[in-house]
Amino acid sequence: MKPLGPWGLLVASFVDSGTIPIPIDIMVAGYAWADRPHFFVFALLAAAGSALGGLIPFYLGRAGGELFLLRRVNRERFEALRDRFERQEFLAVMIPSLLPPPTTWKLFVFGAGVFEMRTPAFMLAVFLGRTIRFGAEAALTVKYGPEIVTVVGKLAKRHLALTLLLLVVIFGGMGWYVWRKLRGKAVNGSAAG
Repeated sequence: MKPLGPWGLLVASFVDSGTIPIPIDIMVAGYAWADRPHFFVFALLAAAGSALGGLIPFYLGRAGGELFLLRRVNRERFEALRDRFERQEFLAVMIPSLLPPPTTWKLFVFGAGVFEMRTPAFMLAVFLGRTIRFGAEAALTVKYGPEIVTVVGKLAKRHLALTLLLLVVIFGGMGWYVWRKLRGKAVNGSAAG
């Protein structure tokens, strides 16, 4: 990847998200450590590659994933899964995009395709989740050195329930705040009209 420079990170994250697993977190840390002033550029490139590469399992899910799932679960369970996913589709893709391996990220991406999430919303959810994840890793690497990626990954795995709870609280709070703001504008708009 070295001859491709920073673009190698984009290509590697595309391949990682689409087909073959590659240790992208370690690559992001390596790039960030080698060129500290541009650490966030590497996070953005890796996030963009992930969003683009994620389209492969996403479209596979859209093309024939419903039949695949219906062979494994009954129709009633499938409908319940779909309804739940549609209510929280953005977070259902964004939160797994934030989490480090061994999160089964491709399963959520495949599900987003099966349940026909809109492609722009899917790409935005992946891009935002991966930008936060890779940005945090790159910033921590610049501050504490490349070994921090391994330490944080092990802590997140060991305390997965706490990590998930923290993410749900953060994003739930953000969602509630945005909902309140939008609801307030809608109420004020209808009162003025």
